[in-house]
Amino acid sequence: MAGAASTFGVSAMSKHGARAAHVAHEEHAERARSLAARFAAVRRATEALAAPLSPEDMQVQSMPDASPAKWHLAHTTWFFETFVLAPHEPGFAPVHPRYGYLFNSYYEAAGPRHPRPQRGLVTRPSVAEVGAYRAKVEARVLALLPRLDAAALDVVELGIAHEEQHQELLVTDVKHLLAQSPLRPAYAEGAEPPPREPAPPLRFAAIEGGVREIGNAGPGFAFDNEGPRHRVWLDPFAIGSRPATCGEWRAFVEDDGYRRPELWLSDGWAAVQARGWEAPLYWERRDGRWAEFTLGGMREVHTEATVRHVSLYEADAFARWSDARLPGEAEWEVAAAAGALDGRGEVWEWTRSAYAPYPGYVPAGGALGEYNGKFMCSQLVLRGGSSVTPPGHARITYRNFFYPDARWQLSGVRLARDP
Repeated sequence: MAGAASTFGVSAMSKHGARAAHVAHEEHAERARSLAARFAAVRRATEALAAPLSPEDMQVQSMPDASPAKWHLAHTTWFFETFVLAPHEPGFAPVHPRYGYLFNSYYEAAGPRHPRPQRGLVTRPSVAEVGAYRAKVEARVLALLPRLDAAALDVVELGIAHEEQHQELLVTDVKHLLAQSPLRPAYAEGAEPPPREPAPPLRFAAIEGGVREIGNAGPGFAFDNEGPRHRVWLDPFAIGSRPATCGEWRAFVEDDGYRRPELWLSDGWAAVQARGWEAPLYWERRDGRWAEFTLGGMREVHTEATVRHVSLYEADAFARWSDARLPGEAEWEVAAAAGALDGRGEVWEWTRSAYAPYPGYVPAGGALGEYNGKFMCSQLVLRGGSSVTPPGHARITYRNFFYPDARWQLSGVRLARDP
């Protein structure tokens, strides 16, 4: 009888193991199907953003920090070809032997690349050839997806998020390009519409101090720089209920905010003097009134609209003029988790926090380890997302980062104060 009982136990455990393996297999297959759908959707969304552009629009690079729309279309394709197809596709061969050089961005481990300031000089391949490149890589990724293991699916998910980042960059880079034309042409009629209702009164929500936790701990996707979750100490503070408006900023301008060195950080004042800043990027005086270039063309600055396209230097000076300061990123995240931030997602909001690793942060190995970690120097963190951030892309733990003089992104200001 003992032998029979033992045999029964082994059999039961074997069946349980088989069921568990079957469930795991089905969950993996479902994840692959879900990623295939999301991959196809993000590819179509990128192409829809490029659809209003002419081939000439897609070729030109307006400054070294921006990239041509054609390059964005190709680079996001190169990412999947390099990090998904190359290591996993049997008999892999690149679509073109030189596309890796042309469309690598900054991945040293992936090989040499064309200089960033000269991307607008790459007239060939044509827009049509880049479209064919996208189609070929997309078809091969979709064919390969069902056979990828969990680690490779993680890379596909990272690639989807990467393409969503470039969707926002494509739009803001195009906006900067079109603003250089004397015609001030619209990217799309009706884009960036003015608000339909007045901005709510600015209030400051009091947030208690103490030991808090910030950072992403899952579940779901997050970039590696969002973790690990860790404890921080916060003193009590108050934070603005909404971002600053154009009306509030216009008052700052009219109070000689751009001419008063006592309001500015030293590097910020040097930037004002060297670059002739007198208002946010894309603001122009027309017949004594302020007008603003938008994705929908030129229009009068709307008092109730959220101010955008300001640098960290301008944000800091405006905060000082307002008898306030910028929030730290930990303060911002704690306030967001408490539901204290209205208007979140209209503009990326500058914080006063340096972009640095969280305690215990370790970048991934290989070329993908270059995605975030190597940029943790001399940049500042922005939080929240903007009106052109793809839906579902941002999280309250999301850490965007730019140099303090950057203005071409949809960046704005939320004020904070000490008790």
